[in-house]
Amino acid sequence: MTLTFGFTPCPNDAFAFHALVHGLVAGPCEVEPALLDIEELNRRARSAEFQLSKLSFGAAAAAGDRYRLLRSGAALGRGVGPLVVAREAASLENAAGARIAVPGRETTAFLLLRLAAPQLGEAVELRYDRILSAVVSGEVDAGLIIHESRFTYAEHGLVAVADLGEWWEGESGLPVPLAGIFARNDLAADAADAAEAAIRASVEYAFANPEASRDYVRSLSQEMSDEVCAAHIALYVNEHSIDIGHEGLAAIDRLLGRAAAAA
Repeated sequence: MTLTFGFTPCPNDAFAFHALVHGLVAGPCEVEPALLDIEELNRRARSAEFQLSKLSFGAAAAAGDRYRLLRSGAALGRGVGPLVVAREAASLENAAGARIAVPGRETTAFLLLRLAAPQLGEAVELRYDRILSAVVSGEVDAGLIIHESRFTYAEHGLVAVADLGEWWEGESGLPVPLAGIFARNDLAADAADAAEAAIRASVEYAFANPEASRDYVRSLSQEMSDEVCAAHIALYVNEHSIDIGHEGLAAIDRLLGRAAAAA
């Protein structure tokens, strides 16, 4: 059984799913990978293009009738939240109320921003890896950053205005649910179960053999230093990636409940 699987080329996904992509885990499930930016995956979920897909929890409600969440492969934890950065120190309210670049309106990052700073100014959608340069050049006043940008923004002379992960953890006492792996609803239950088991096995293989995915990670992240790749993986791949767990499920429910109430 081969299933189409959309995930990002970021180091954390390359590390977690390397074994699955390369046939290093036993089982009835193989995948045909499609590597795309997270917001592109969110958009393609509208037409349920992939049988398995990584999706932002910010997009989960819209995809709810087409996809269901699997327990393995998630990006979820503490200290993993998106940052708001600017050229100069400012309050979150001032930064969010100005012209701010965001990595997509369906990302969890944008949902957290809307919850933390409801009085938004002009949100400018840019691909996540263009946001730092847009802030530096003055194209926008502030930026909402995700992925490896949280490790490199200071090198661009920018300052952190707010850590939305810290805000969420302070508000909820729960980890930050960023994204999960979803199975298309037309998959038979046994196929979805096989996919979940294969993803779990792939993440467990990655932890047991941390150097095995090195070449794959580097091939997809050529512009990043080894140090940034390692920091990226260490931050976003954790015990919740093996199984979301009760606390993770509670965090997802709380986030989606807050989103529904805000809407």
